[in-house]
Amino acid sequence: MFEFRLSNQLKKRKVGLYSKEEIEPHETLLDELAQRKEEELGISEKKFEVPLLKKVLQLLLVFVFILNSVIFAKTFQLQVIEGKNLSALAEENKFIIHQIQAERGVIYDRNFLQLIFNQPSFDLVCRKIDLPKEKTEEKKILREISQILKINSDELEKKIEESQTPVVLVSENLDHQTLIILEAKIRELPGFQIKNNTVRDYLEGKSFSHLIGYKRKTGEKNGLEKSYDEILKEKPGEILTERDAEGNLISQETTSLPESGKSLVLWLDAGLQKKIEEELKKKLKEIGAEIGAAVALDPKTGGVLALVSLPSFNNNLFSKRMSEEEWEQINEDPLEPLFNRVISGGYPTGSAIKPLIASAALEEEMISPQKKINCQGIIEIPHQYIPEIIYKFHDWKTHGWTDMRKAIAESCNIYFYTIGGGYGDQEGLGPTKIKKYLGLFGWGSKTGIDLPQEAEGFLPDPSWKKEELGEIWYDGDTYHLSIGQGYLRVTPLQMAASFVPIANGGKLLQPQVVKEIIDSEKKLVEEIKPEIIRENFINPENLQIVREGMRQAVTSGTATGWLDQLGVPVASKTGSAQTGEKDYLDNWITVFAPYEDPQIVLTIMIADVKEGPVVTPPVAKAILEWYFAHASER
Repeated sequence: MFEFRLSNQLKKRKVGLYSKEEIEPHETLLDELAQRKEEELGISEKKFEVPLLKKVLQLLLVFVFILNSVIFAKTFQLQVIEGKNLSALAEENKFIIHQIQAERGVIYDRNFLQLIFNQPSFDLVCRKIDLPKEKTEEKKILREISQILKINSDELEKKIEESQTPVVLVSENLDHQTLIILEAKIRELPGFQIKNNTVRDYLEGKSFSHLIGYKRKTGEKNGLEKSYDEILKEKPGEILTERDAEGNLISQETTSLPESGKSLVLWLDAGLQKKIEEELKKKLKEIGAEIGAAVALDPKTGGVLALVSLPSFNNNLFSKRMSEEEWEQINEDPLEPLFNRVISGGYPTGSAIKPLIASAALEEEMISPQKKINCQGIIEIPHQYIPEIIYKFHDWKTHGWTDMRKAIAESCNIYFYTIGGGYGDQEGLGPTKIKKYLGLFGWGSKTGIDLPQEAEGFLPDPSWKKEELGEIWYDGDTYHLSIGQGYLRVTPLQMAASFVPIANGGKLLQPQVVKEIIDSEKKLVEEIKPEIIRENFINPENLQIVREGMRQAVTSGTATGWLDQLGVPVASKTGSAQTGEKDYLDNWITVFAPYEDPQIVLTIMIADVKEGPVVTPPVAKAILEWYFAHASER
């Protein structure tokens, strides 16, 4: 065997063994030769293993730490902070609640004529979470929907994207042709559904709109639809549908049953309502006027038998789809057809106030009903502080010697100037007492009728005039107030309600539209009892004197020639009030009949009538003729 001696350099080297095999002698020699060659060329020694730098290891540890921190933070956010919301969204994807349609309550008149119907309606809605995930596929579906609905695709996309709700109403009240096309293709349009709804269909919309009001899909309501919403409101049932991740149906369960809303029966006589509307429109056209209002009350209960405000509007436009042009036509109409003049309009009353002033004077025992005052058509009143200045107050005619009954029948201004403001040796009520008694009859405050947006009207007094106008109250203001002129404002409903105690012997009743609440099978749920606001505030004997004066107005006074021709005895008081526009008046009449046992109190007001003959008595005559001719039908 050959022996090799290792040089000192070789002895110092460490050889990293990568194999369990021994190194051959020739490999050692080659290694030495390679080392010499490296030295000749100036190349550094190559090693079999190179250790990692310390900084690299530290960076690696930092990176791992940051990565773990991010993962932990995201997990905390998803599990803890947003856990409930994400869980709810997951459940929403898995479980879908479908509503079972229920019927909203309807409304009947006193004879069970149905005034409202629930009509089927279909809407197209978009459930955003069910839209295709691929944007190109989503746009394709949106384009197809847009073509069917004939709308702009970009606007539809923007509407859906900007909606804050998961379900977006795309189109409501689909027409028949569009509905057929959508029903045929709806399975190919993921994310879109046809929703079954109902809309309110109002019988002869314009005739009852101010009374019944409307209900829109947006939730907006007016009239009885608003006042009795909680009674009429339906409660839909619910079906819980479970589906898998791919949207396949797993199960369905009915979680609650639908409950229909309750219905209303009104005091309203629909036939009377139509007759009042017809006669009022006829008279407005005849005299060239545009604004009128009428209300009829049952003096035994306060029930509203009819309520007409002209011009009117079609409430079906609100419950169904209304075009922008139709809305602009209603909203920009200077005559304000949406305004309910019966309960919200304030007007000076003219001589229609006189039975109330007479009642106050009798109750205060300021004058005997038999005492006569000489009316020569004018009285002269000196200025309160400058006697040289004389004010003249005129009557519409010379009445001669006049007692209270004649004063009411012939509407004598001089008589009521005297008992209202005082004249000569006759003491007057004065503004404070006048306001007190008008308030007792319900003027200057809401009647409490079960309709929204009722106005209070207005009763002036000296303190108001001083505070608001910076002027003192003159005797002339009291005179004007005594005959229903000046700052006074009353609604037609307040006028009718104030004559109810004169008709029934002393009970001021709250006007009431709804008579009964019934269920879907027309079984009584609740009866609305008449509510007495106050009674016995005027002695019945005093009210009887006023009644006799109103009866005399028909037999020999301002209503003669019209109401005396009726087949039943009636009592009445007319009035004409200056409006501030020269030669134009607001015309009033209030009637109750039959005289001995009143069944109806009717107030009619026609605004802005050219000065001339009184126009309301012939309207009242035509209405009452119809009413008593159809008495057997009630």
